[in-house]
Amino acid sequence: MPAPPDPEQLKRWRLILGAAAQEDLDRMGACNLSEEQRGMDEALAAIYDESSGEEPGPRRGGGRSAGLGPSAPNLARWLGDIRGYFKEDVVTVIQNDAIARKGLTQLLFEPEMLKQVEPNPQLVGTLMSLKGRIPERTKDTARQVVQTVVDQIKRRLEQGIRQAVLGALNRREHSPIPSSANIDWKWTVSRNLKHYQPSLGTLVPEKVHFHARSQRTNKWNVIVCMDQSGSMAESVVYGSVTGAIFASLPAMKTRVVAFDTEVVDLTEQCGNDPVDMIFGVQLGGGTDINKAVSYCARFVTDPAQTIFFLISDLIEGGNQSQLIRRMHEMAASGVRVICLLALSDSGIPIFDEQVARKLSAGGIPCFGCTPNKLPELVEGVLKRHDLKALAARLSTKKPG
Repeated sequence: MPAPPDPEQLKRWRLILGAAAQEDLDRMGACNLSEEQRGMDEALAAIYDESSGEEPGPRRGGGRSAGLGPSAPNLARWLGDIRGYFKEDVVTVIQNDAIARKGLTQLLFEPEMLKQVEPNPQLVGTLMSLKGRIPERTKDTARQVVQTVVDQIKRRLEQGIRQAVLGALNRREHSPIPSSANIDWKWTVSRNLKHYQPSLGTLVPEKVHFHARSQRTNKWNVIVCMDQSGSMAESVVYGSVTGAIFASLPAMKTRVVAFDTEVVDLTEQCGNDPVDMIFGVQLGGGTDINKAVSYCARFVTDPAQTIFFLISDLIEGGNQSQLIRRMHEMAASGVRVICLLALSDSGIPIFDEQVARKLSAGGIPCFGCTPNKLPELVEGVLKRHDLKALAARLSTKKPG
């Protein structure tokens, strides 16, 4: 006779499946949610139960409804509930689903509501798409939310990218400034082999060599070209902040461009304030990647010292064959060309696989990359590692 189901497992399945599964689960064993679990169930049902539309609370027949209702107090209570019951990453998913499934843009139109929402790149993407409709009274709060997310991303990425750039550019230069962290062991050992002491069984170096930490100004030209179609919202947020980090490094001469059917040069805002740059992006509209690549090509003065990041799903509304030819020509000239199909934590990107394969055939890697892998990507590009091997190591998905 099979063992009875674990009551805790039944409760977890009840939370996953919702009230509709209560009767079936009760047949398998007692499935009584605790008070806290009932609160979690109520919060989840507001978004995921099919019987949505009414405010949470008792209803005839002993069940409960599942809607959030129109009232601000009810919505505010729900926001507080989900932040109390769930971890930050889960709150982000539920929050995004509330906006997508229930059309709850009112979350973003009232300052009091917006203050309670969990700041994250997906939320910033939603704000970007709604920026023309955000009421005046909410704009300052919206800017604070964007600033919070920008600061989070900078804390997450800036140190790693700076270390990657400095490490890649300075490994061949040496410094007299003594620091154990900067010792060039390979160079030191090779230059002191003649000082090996047989009686001691060790090498006693006459001189220790250290890696330099000086850097040449604008040694590399970096161009970040971002697709601002609606599906690329999260990638645009990360791309904007990454461009701002590049712009802050003396070793990088950085240009940041956003495009749909028109091209917007955001380089000036990038150098001043990434929040201004993000608010300069207008999500949605058509896509003319070829036009944007053509615009960026004029800033390639030294191909061997230029990195071109195209952040796009490659769904081209312009001249596709000309785009592919232009990208291949750029790569053939010596530019380090990388196509990021997505720069986000949201998983496998959706993209035009046919265009990606044609670009890949010309030596241009096309892959999705999580932000955490950006420092490794930047270092590998600067050290002139094989781009396809690098992409294979870092990608969330690449064309077959």
